[in-house]
Amino acid sequence: MFPFGWEMRRRRGLRMFVISMLERSPKNGAEIMDDIEVMTKGWWRPSPGSVYPLLEALVQEELIRKRDDGKYELTQKAKEEIGWPFGMHGGQPRTVEDMLKEIGGYVSYFEDLSKSDKARIEPYRDRIKSVAERLAALGK
Repeated sequence: MFPFGWEMRRRRGLRMFVISMLERSPKNGAEIMDDIEVMTKGWWRPSPGSVYPLLEALVQEELIRKRDDGKYELTQKAKEEIGWPFGMHGGQPRTVEDMLKEIGGYVSYFEDLSKSDKARIEPYRDRIKSVAERLAALGK
C-alpha cells in the first residue's frame, strides 16, 4: 500500500469513500474495492479485510443495509445524518463564503469539462446558462 492508502485509513477515508459511493448507487464489497482502485488511479486498493468489516459496522450503525442481491445501500438514517452534499466536499456549507467556494468548485469543474469533454456538457448548456443568469441577477 502506498502512503496515500495509509493516510486514508488514518483519517477514516475508507468510511467516507464507501458512504459517498453508496450515495450514488448500491454496490457490493468487490465493486467498492474496484471503484476505489479506479478513483485513486491504482494508488490504493483497500483489502477485503478493511472493506467488509467496515460494511458490517455500517450495517450495525444502521447507516447502510444489505439487499437481497448482496449490494449495500444507504438507509434513510444515513441520508438524514449525512446531509447535503456528502462526499468529498465534507458537508453542508454553513456560510455564504462556504457556499461561494462550493459554487466556485462546480464552475471550475464545468470549465474543465467544456475544454476536455464538450459532448458531455452540451446537453446541459441551457440549464447552466439559466443558473448563470440567476447568479448574475443576484449580483446586481
